[in-house]
Parts: sequence; C-alpha cells; structure tokens
Amino acid sequence: MDLRSGTFDPSQPQPQAQATALRWRVSTGFAALKACAAIGLLVAGVFAAGDRRMLTAALVAAAILGIYALRDFVAPVRLAADPDGVTVVTGYAGRRRVDWVQVERMRVDARSRGGMRSELLEIDAGEQLFLLSRYDLNAHPADVYEALLRLRGF
Repeated sequence: MDLRSGTFDPSQPQPQAQATALRWRVSTGFAALKACAAIGLLVAGVFAAGDRRMLTAALVAAAILGIYALRDFVAPVRLAADPDGVTVVTGYAGRRRVDWVQVERMRVDARSRGGMRSELLEIDAGEQLFLLSRYDLNAHPADVYEALLRLRGF
C-alpha cells in the first residue's frame, strides 16, 4: 500500500494493526524530472563545448543530478513497515531491517527556518538515527508517523 501526499482525511480507510505491510517511496515523477534535467545539462554541455569552464560545470552538475536520479530509480522505497519492524534505505541504496523492539523512539521533527517549514520523521534505533523527509516518503512525515504507530499497535 502506498501513501501519498495530502492531509489526514478521516473518510479515507486507514491502515489497521493487522495490515501486512506499508511502503513509502520517492515520487516517480520527481525522479524522472531529475533524470530529464541531468540529460538537459548534458545537452547544454555539448553546446557549450567551446567554453571549457561552462562545459565542466554542466558535466559536473549533470553527473551529480544523474547520481541522485539513479538512486531514486534503484532504491525508490525509502521506508517499509510490517507488524515485525521497519526496513529503511541506508547509504546510497542499502537497506537495514530494524525490529520494533530495536526502535527506541519515533518522532516528527518540525522546524521553521527562513520562512520555510520542514518536517523530518526520525526513527531512533539506538546506534543509528534514520531521518526521512517528505521527499523521501512522498507523504507528510506526521501522517507516516501515525500510520507506523497504528501498525505497531500503539
């Protein structure tokens, strides 16, 4: 079951504790947009081949954007949960399984900086702290937090 962006709507069916699994993934459209932008930078670099600095800048930017886009296609599911625990993407495309008994704390960290509000879902598993943004989850971190609590049985 994929959860999408949006506000909490009580009329929508909510996951129950007996749900088998929940998954949150990066938006496919945004990943495709990054890939297209990387290709656009490559094309711009070809047209700027006469100017070495512009060519270098375009190629470096295309490579960085391409690497991020590739990660979105290789490891699109950033968080998966079931009644036994959660699986979180670590590093570039690795995965780590954490049982619910290993999860010491979960919370939503909301901050305002420069007029912008950001929210992160924090999953504290002792030695490791997993931080997942709205971009990673393609849903509001607060909604994901509530779904995880219901799945865990709280």
